Amino acid sequence: QVQLVESGGGLVQAGGSLRLSCAASGRTINAYSMGWFRQTPGKEREFVAAITWSGGTTSYSDSVQGRFTISRDNAKNTVYLQMNSLKPEDTAIYYCAAALILNRLRSTPPRVDYWGQGTQVTVSS
Repeated sequence: QVQLVESGGGLVQAGGSLRLSCAASGRTINAYSMGWFRQTPGKEREFVAAITWSGGTTSYSDSVQGRFTISRDNAKNTVYLQMNSLKPEDTAIYYCAAALILNRLRSTPPRVDYWGQGTQVTVSS
C-alpha cells in the first residue's frame, strides 16, 4: 500500500510560481509512474503532468506545457510539480497519483493505483 501526501499549495498572484510536493510512504514509489491531476468544482479531474519511474520520460497537458515541470527524487520517495507563470485558470485542487505505467495516467478515465488527498492552489488575478 502507498500513501501519498501533497503539500506546497497556497495562494499566489497571477504570474507567480509554486512548487508542489508529493511525499510517498508505505512502500517505495520507484516502480511507479507518477502524475499530477487537478479538479475544480463541477468538473472532472483532469490530467496535468506525468513522469516515468526513471524520470526519463515526462508528459504534459497542452494547457501547462512550457509552464509546469514535473520531477522526482526516488531517494526521497517524492515527486514535485514546479508551476511557473501561473494563471487564474490554474486554480484547482491538485492531486498526486501513482500508476505502474505512465499511459494509465493519461488514459480516460485514468487508471490510477493510488491517489493523494489533494492540495489547494489558488491564483488571483
